[in-house]
Order: sequence, then C-alpha cells, then structure tokens
Amino acid sequence: MAKISFYLFEKSPERQVESACRLCRKILRNAAKIWLHCPDPELQQQLDERLWSFDATSFLAHGIDQTHAPICISAQLPTAQAGSSTVEWIVFNFNNQPLEQVTQFGHIIEIVENDESAKQIGREKYKAYRRMGITPQTFKL
Repeated sequence: MAKISFYLFEKSPERQVESACRLCRKILRNAAKIWLHCPDPELQQQLDERLWSFDATSFLAHGIDQTHAPICISAQLPTAQAGSSTVEWIVFNFNNQPLEQVTQFGHIIEIVENDESAKQIGREKYKAYRRMGITPQTFKL
C-alpha cells in the first residue's frame, strides 16, 4: 500500500518551492530517489533554479528529465527502468490531479499552499485518495 503525505504550508508559491527543497534535502539524507512530477514548465524552472541555490553548503543534485539524477523534475511520471522498479521513487505531485498509480510508488507527497484554490484542490485530492482506499497522513507546517 502506498504512503501518501499531505504537507499544508502557509504562503505563496515561493513557499511551496522552498518547502519542497527543504523536504528534498531531508529525504536525500536517507539516499532515496525523488521525482518532482510537475507538468507546469514555469514551476519546473522555479524548482530547478531553487535547487541549484537552496543550500549554500551542499548542492542538491537534480535535473529536468534526468532520470538518473537523485532528484528528477519532469512533466512525466517515473517508469520502471531496466533492473529497477518505480517503488523506489518518492514522488512529489505538483499536478492539480491526484496520482491514480498510487501502488506504483513508495511514497507520494502533496504540498498544499495556504490559499483557497490550493486548499480546494488539496481537499479534492485527499478525497480521491480516500476513495482509492488510502488514508493520507497530514502534516501542518
């Protein structure tokens, strides 16, 4: 069964990008592979730029559509490569729809900003995951 976590953040798109970078840094300490599923090219660029400069003491290795990087930013979802499975990926979902392939990934992370439209999208995603038989964890930050 997939693990799904909702992170509810306070303000602005910058905050979402900052929070994603902070979570990526923490997750990478455990040598996990991170996939930032992001269909919006503008948000991909923001994530790319912020990951370059997020931490002055250590670079967060990443790339857009670079599937062998520790952090991959892509409009696509990960697929099984030869000799590996998609379960090893921790997928951040920056899409407005829930991921229906919940059993394919080890962990799905949803970041919800503190504005009404983002909250509404978050509520709909949460309900959709519940309908799939998964109870997501929620972290308020």
